[in-house]
Amino acid sequence: MKNIHWWKWLGVLLVGYSIVMGFMGKVPAQAILHETIRNLYFHVTMWFAMMGLLIASIYYSIKQLSSSTMHNDLLATETAHVAMLLGTCGIITGSLWARYTWGAWWTDDAKLNGVAASMLFYLAYFVLRNSIDDDQKRARIAAVYNIFCFVMLIVFIWVRPRLTDSLHPGNGGNPGFGKYDLDSNMRLVFYPAIIGWILVAAWLVQLRVRIANLTEKIEIL
Repeated sequence: MKNIHWWKWLGVLLVGYSIVMGFMGKVPAQAILHETIRNLYFHVTMWFAMMGLLIASIYYSIKQLSSSTMHNDLLATETAHVAMLLGTCGIITGSLWARYTWGAWWTDDAKLNGVAASMLFYLAYFVLRNSIDDDQKRARIAAVYNIFCFVMLIVFIWVRPRLTDSLHPGNGGNPGFGKYDLDSNMRLVFYPAIIGWILVAAWLVQLRVRIANLTEKIEIL
């Protein structure tokens, strides 16, 4: 097998390792979190991968504005698609976590509401793309709006929760997980899980790009 595929198998192995250790590995005993701290391996790592993809999406949008190469527009779109998939999984796992630690599936939390607003912005991004027929015009407008979406995402989930009350660790004056809860055993799973999800997400983007290119060729034929 060619070496070009090694990162895909590494991603699968790391995600598989994190899933197994997430359910069976040793975790510190916490008064409120209890066994739900295992969700850190899923909820938080998916969000890290999502942020990585959205940064990549912004990079390709900026390249699209500077070069007008349609391939950059495709890469920006597909990275955003996969990022939103991870974001949806992050919301689901986060809601499940909130149910067992905060007593509700959804609370009036600054970060939770910011996540919901950010997801709606990106949903509007996909709707906007589908509403424009001209390829070049669609690529330029979508690139500008994609940059706007990312800026609003940063404001909603990173800046605003730190300026107000928030139940999330590391926000609203709360200490982050790394200060008290993330011990050496969890770090051996947490950081590989982040790398694994990023690699798997990159693989999904590659597959979506290939499918889009094949679909375009079929339509031309």
